[in-house]
Amino acid sequence: MPGRRTFVLVDGENIDATLGNSLLGRRPLPEERPRWERVTAYAEAEWGQPVVGLFFLNATNGQLPGSFIQALLAMDYRPIPLAGRSDQKVVDVGIQRTLEALVGHDDDVLLVSHDADFVPQMSQLLGGERRVGVVGLDEYVSIQYSDLDIEVHDLEDDVHAFNVPLPRVRIIDLEDFDPERFLR
Repeated sequence: MPGRRTFVLVDGENIDATLGNSLLGRRPLPEERPRWERVTAYAEAEWGQPVVGLFFLNATNGQLPGSFIQALLAMDYRPIPLAGRSDQKVVDVGIQRTLEALVGHDDDVLLVSHDADFVPQMSQLLGGERRVGVVGLDEYVSIQYSDLDIEVHDLEDDVHAFNVPLPRVRIIDLEDFDPERFLR
Protein backbone atom coordinates (compact mmCIF):
# COMPACT_ATOMS: atom_id res chain seq x y z
CA MET A 1 0.00 0.00 0.00
CA PRO A 2 1.78 3.16 -1.16
CA GLY A 3 2.20 5.81 1.50
CA ARG A 4 1.27 3.51 4.35
CA ARG A 5 3.41 3.93 7.49
CA THR A 6 3.85 2.37 10.89
CA PHE A 7 3.59 4.71 13.84
CA VAL A 8 5.60 3.54 16.87
CA LEU A 9 4.32 5.27 20.01
CA VAL A 10 6.73 4.92 22.93
CA ASP A 11 5.62 5.19 26.56
CA GLY A 12 9.21 5.38 27.84
CA GLU A 13 8.12 6.09 31.43
CA ASN A 14 6.15 2.86 31.52
CA ILE A 15 8.96 0.76 30.09
CA ASP A 16 11.50 2.31 32.46
CA ALA A 17 9.21 1.86 35.48
CA THR A 18 8.55 -1.78 34.59
CA LEU A 19 12.27 -2.48 34.23
CA GLY A 20 13.15 -0.66 37.45
CA ASN A 21 10.27 -1.51 39.76
CA SER A 22 8.98 -4.86 38.55
CA LEU A 23 12.00 -6.59 37.05
CA LEU A 24 15.24 -5.21 38.49
CA GLY A 25 14.11 -3.69 41.79
CA ARG A 26 16.34 -0.68 41.14
CA ARG A 27 16.97 2.02 38.57
CA PRO A 28 18.07 0.36 35.30
CA LEU A 29 21.69 0.79 34.29
CA PRO A 30 22.28 2.27 30.82
CA GLU A 31 23.00 -1.15 29.32
CA GLU A 32 19.73 -2.47 30.80
CA ARG A 33 17.63 0.08 28.95
CA PRO A 34 16.20 -0.57 25.48
CA ARG A 35 18.08 0.56 22.40
CA TRP A 36 15.23 2.57 20.94
CA GLU A 37 16.60 2.56 17.39
CA ARG A 38 16.16 -1.23 17.39
CA VAL A 39 12.44 -0.81 18.03
CA THR A 40 11.88 1.28 14.90
CA ALA A 41 14.23 -0.95 12.87
CA TYR A 42 12.25 -3.99 14.02
CA ALA A 43 8.94 -2.32 13.11
CA GLU A 44 10.24 -1.43 9.64
CA ALA A 45 11.55 -4.96 9.01
CA GLU A 46 8.49 -6.69 10.51
CA TRP A 47 5.85 -4.74 8.59
CA GLY A 48 7.94 -3.69 5.58
CA GLN A 49 7.11 -0.01 5.44
CA PRO A 50 8.44 3.36 6.66
CA VAL A 51 8.27 4.00 10.40
CA VAL A 52 7.55 7.16 12.34
CA GLY A 53 8.78 6.94 15.93
CA LEU A 54 7.00 9.14 18.47
CA PHE A 55 8.59 9.21 21.94
CA PHE A 56 6.38 10.75 24.64
CA LEU A 57 8.10 12.51 27.55
CA ASN A 58 6.82 14.10 30.75
CA ALA A 59 8.16 17.66 30.81
CA THR A 60 5.86 18.93 33.57
CA ASN A 61 8.91 19.97 35.61
CA GLY A 62 9.77 22.48 32.89
CA GLN A 63 13.02 20.75 32.00
CA LEU A 64 13.96 18.98 28.80
CA PRO A 65 16.56 16.21 29.06
CA GLY A 66 18.73 17.78 26.36
CA SER A 67 21.11 14.90 25.73
CA PHE A 68 18.25 12.39 25.60
CA ILE A 69 16.29 14.62 23.21
CA GLN A 70 19.38 14.85 20.97
CA ALA A 71 19.78 11.06 21.08
CA LEU A 72 16.12 10.57 20.11
CA LEU A 73 16.47 13.00 17.22
CA ALA A 74 19.62 11.20 16.06
CA MET A 75 17.59 7.95 16.01
CA ASP A 76 14.88 9.66 13.90
CA TYR A 77 12.33 9.75 16.72
CA ARG A 78 10.06 12.73 17.16
CA PRO A 79 10.27 13.66 20.86
CA ILE A 80 6.94 14.83 22.26
CA PRO A 81 7.60 16.59 25.60
CA LEU A 82 4.28 17.22 27.33
CA ALA A 83 3.51 19.30 30.40
CA GLY A 84 0.41 19.49 32.55
CA ARG A 85 -0.83 19.59 36.11
CA SER A 86 0.96 17.42 38.65
CA ASP A 87 -2.12 15.20 38.96
CA GLN A 88 -2.23 14.49 35.21
CA LYS A 89 -0.62 11.50 33.52
CA VAL A 90 0.53 13.68 30.63
CA VAL A 91 2.30 10.90 28.72
CA ASP A 92 -0.76 8.64 28.90
CA VAL A 93 -3.10 11.43 27.81
CA GLY A 94 -0.79 12.35 24.93
CA ILE A 95 -0.62 8.76 23.72
CA GLN A 96 -4.39 8.31 24.09
CA ARG A 97 -5.06 11.45 22.03
CA THR A 98 -2.58 10.31 19.38
CA LEU A 99 -4.19 6.86 19.16
CA GLU A 100 -7.60 8.53 18.80
CA ALA A 101 -6.24 10.76 16.01
CA LEU A 102 -4.77 7.71 14.22
CA VAL A 103 -8.29 6.28 13.79
CA GLY A 104 -8.69 8.77 10.95
CA HIS A 105 -5.42 7.72 9.27
CA ASP A 106 -4.69 4.68 7.15
CA ASP A 107 -1.53 3.69 9.02
CA ASP A 108 -0.41 0.82 11.24
CA VAL A 109 0.36 1.22 14.94
CA LEU A 110 2.82 -0.32 17.39
CA LEU A 111 2.43 0.84 20.99
CA VAL A 112 5.47 0.38 23.23
CA SER A 113 3.95 0.04 26.71
CA HIS A 114 2.60 -2.49 29.17
CA ASP A 115 -0.20 -0.18 30.29
CA ALA A 116 -3.89 -1.10 29.96
CA ASP A 117 -4.83 2.60 29.94
CA PHE A 118 -4.62 2.50 26.13
CA VAL A 119 -6.91 -0.50 25.54
CA PRO A 120 -10.01 1.58 24.59
CA GLN A 121 -8.07 3.58 22.00
CA MET A 122 -6.24 0.51 20.65
CA SER A 123 -9.53 -1.34 20.25
CA GLN A 124 -10.83 1.54 18.09
CA LEU A 125 -7.94 0.90 15.67
CA LEU A 126 -8.88 -2.74 15.08
CA GLY A 127 -10.67 -3.95 11.99
CA GLY A 128 -9.99 -3.47 8.33
CA GLU A 129 -6.49 -3.57 6.88
CA ARG A 130 -4.70 -1.82 9.75
CA ARG A 131 -2.09 -3.80 11.72
CA VAL A 132 -2.03 -3.04 15.44
CA GLY A 133 0.47 -4.34 17.96
CA VAL A 134 1.98 -3.84 21.37
CA VAL A 135 5.69 -4.05 22.16
CA GLY A 136 6.82 -4.82 25.71
CA LEU A 137 7.98 -7.59 27.96
CA ASP A 138 5.35 -10.30 27.42
CA GLU A 139 4.83 -11.12 31.09
CA TYR A 140 4.12 -7.47 31.94
CA VAL A 141 1.92 -6.51 28.97
CA SER A 142 -1.68 -6.12 30.10
CA ILE A 143 -3.70 -9.26 29.38
CA GLN A 144 -6.43 -6.97 28.04
CA TYR A 145 -4.45 -6.67 24.78
CA SER A 146 -4.48 -10.41 24.20
CA ASP A 147 -8.20 -10.41 25.00
CA LEU A 148 -8.54 -8.02 22.01
CA ASP A 149 -6.35 -10.31 19.88
CA ILE A 150 -3.74 -7.57 19.44
CA GLU A 151 -0.27 -8.79 18.43
CA VAL A 152 2.29 -8.66 21.24
CA HIS A 153 5.97 -8.35 20.30
CA ASP A 154 8.47 -9.08 23.07
CA LEU A 155 10.95 -6.24 23.54
CA GLU A 156 13.78 -8.60 24.42
CA ASP A 157 13.08 -11.81 22.46
CA ASP A 158 11.50 -10.43 19.27
CA VAL A 159 12.92 -6.92 19.02
CA HIS A 160 16.35 -7.69 20.59
CA ALA A 161 16.31 -4.19 22.09
CA PHE A 162 18.73 -4.89 24.95
CA ASN A 163 22.49 -5.22 25.06
CA VAL A 164 22.39 -7.55 28.07
CA PRO A 165 20.00 -10.38 28.99
CA LEU A 166 17.33 -9.35 31.46
CA PRO A 167 16.76 -11.39 34.63
CA ARG A 168 13.29 -12.56 33.60
CA VAL A 169 11.47 -15.61 34.92
CA ARG A 170 9.25 -17.05 32.21
CA ILE A 171 7.65 -20.31 31.21
CA ILE A 172 9.99 -22.27 28.95
CA ASP A 173 8.62 -24.60 26.32
CA LEU A 174 10.30 -27.97 26.83
CA GLU A 175 11.45 -27.98 23.19
CA ASP A 176 13.36 -24.74 23.83
CA PHE A 177 14.79 -25.72 27.23
CA ASP A 178 18.59 -25.51 27.35
CA PRO A 179 19.89 -26.63 30.76
CA GLU A 180 23.31 -25.11 30.01
CA ARG A 181 21.74 -21.69 30.38
CA PHE A 182 21.10 -22.48 34.05
CA LEU A 183 24.49 -24.07 34.73
CA ARG A 184 26.54 -20.89 34.23
